[in-house]
Amino acid sequence: MRAARLIKMVLLLQARLSMTAAELARELEVSERTVARDVLSLSEAGVPVYADRGRTGGYRLIGGYRTRLTGLGRSEAEALFLSGVPAALREMGLADAASAARLKVSAALLPELRDAATGAARRFHLDAPGWYQQPEPPELLPAIAEAVRDDRRITARYLRKGTEVARELEPYGLVLKAGVWYLAARVGGEHRVYRVDRFTAVAAAAAEEDTTPTGGDAARDGRFDRDPSFDLPAFWAERAAEFARSILRAQVVLRLSADGARLLPYVTDRAAAREAIARAQAAAGPDARGRLTVTLAVESPEVAYAQLLALGPEGEVLAPADLRQRMAAAARRMAAGYG
Repeated sequence: MRAARLIKMVLLLQARLSMTAAELARELEVSERTVARDVLSLSEAGVPVYADRGRTGGYRLIGGYRTRLTGLGRSEAEALFLSGVPAALREMGLADAASAARLKVSAALLPELRDAATGAARRFHLDAPGWYQQPEPPELLPAIAEAVRDDRRITARYLRKGTEVARELEPYGLVLKAGVWYLAARVGGEHRVYRVDRFTAVAAAAAEEDTTPTGGDAARDGRFDRDPSFDLPAFWAERAAEFARSILRAQVVLRLSADGARLLPYVTDRAAAREAIARAQAAAGPDARGRLTVTLAVESPEVAYAQLLALGPEGEVLAPADLRQRMAAAARRMAAGYG
């Protein structure tokens, strides 16, 4: 355990050049006192860790020290080869780069671990899109991915509610969600999300001569200054949760059998269904016949109609009245068809 932590500390300092004791403690999930002891142990082992004193000080490696990858274990090597999504890499135009990187890592591994790449590929495969989907990779994805990697501003045309609009964007990151690509970009000082397949044109900002005394390299070559505090996974998680909440704008009241309560998360929004069932169980619980009355958040009565038909006799809509009447009419038609 401690040996793995020491290796991780060296790799962190190698990657980030300098880190404070607090930063190392947070990354390694230990106390700052433990960090100090570990640094002493590394120094005694011949690893040149230097401590800068003062308010802006920290730990760093000196003399261009670099560690090797030969310390990888089999599970670590296999996890490394599984860390990418092959289809996503191809769509972003990174298949050749990923192949070269895998070859370089393979060459650095111990001989007995050289089969890690093929062993992992034979046992695990990640298929990102959902069932019954054949998503076409967006034509402009490689150009957008290149701008993301290069921190380069783009001028884009985007379809919004059927109308094409122009945008000047600072592309921060790409997210692949259920086979659909999304771009997280900053525009007007605010981070927003765009579906990549709705872009109709993309042009990266070209380098231009900057004659102003305050102009920097980023201004001259079309690049933007990335906000170092931006966290793509955290940003996406927050926006995804906001989107899920925003589309559930209506409510229906249902009376469910025990089987209906079990099936509800599979026919409608899973989080909303589980929340509704939990509230109902905590408030009144099942009635004498074992039925549970829940108030469920839904996208719209129209969507709820299509979803709740799947419950059949295990669910009864109590409100709103027009949805109850529509469900009753569907039940009569179904009974007539089977009669």
